[in-house]
Amino acid sequence: LSSATKSTVTSRGRDEVYVAAVPLRATKGPAQLLMSTAYSLNLWDLQHFMVIIKPSTPPHSQALVFDFQPQNPENVYVALAALSGRKVPGAVLMRKLKKLPKSKCWLIGSSKVDAVDATYKFNQSWQTDLRVGHHDCRNYANGLVEYLTGEKCVLERLRRSSNSSS
Repeated sequence: LSSATKSTVTSRGRDEVYVAAVPLRATKGPAQLLMSTAYSLNLWDLQHFMVIIKPSTPPHSQALVFDFQPQNPENVYVALAALSGRKVPGAVLMRKLKKLPKSKCWLIGSSKVDAVDATYKFNQSWQTDLRVGHHDCRNYANGLVEYLTGEKCVLERLRRSSNSSS
C-alpha cells in the first residue's frame, strides 16, 4: 500500500498521529550550523522530536504540532545547562501546521479517542522541568504517542527502521 492509501485505511474517521524530527534550535552562528549539520547527517540524538496530530473531523482542520522544549531554546546559558544534564525550565508547545513535513515525518497510527482533547489532558500532567536524556522531547514524544495510540517506545522503533534503511 502507498503511504497515502495506508493513511486512509488506518484512520477512517480517526485522528492520525505522526512523529517528526527537526533540527535542534540553537543560537545563530556556529551552534546553529552544528545542529543543522547533525540533522543532515541523521544523528538521531541531535534532533528535536515532536508529535503531529491530523484531526479527522472539524473543528480542527489543520494538523497540530505538540512538542516539549526549553522555554528559551536559543539562550546559550540554557543550552549549556541543558547539555550538562541540569534541569532547565521547559514548555509544552502547540502550533498549527498547514501541511505535514516532507521528510523525517512518520505516520504512527491513529487515536481511538479525540487526539487533540486527549493531548490537552496529557499535557496537563506533563512535568515541565526539562533534563536532556532523562525528561526531554524524546520522552514527551514517546509518552504522548503511547497515550494516544498504545504504541510504546515509538522512537526506538523508528530509530531501528531508520538505521536498517540507510
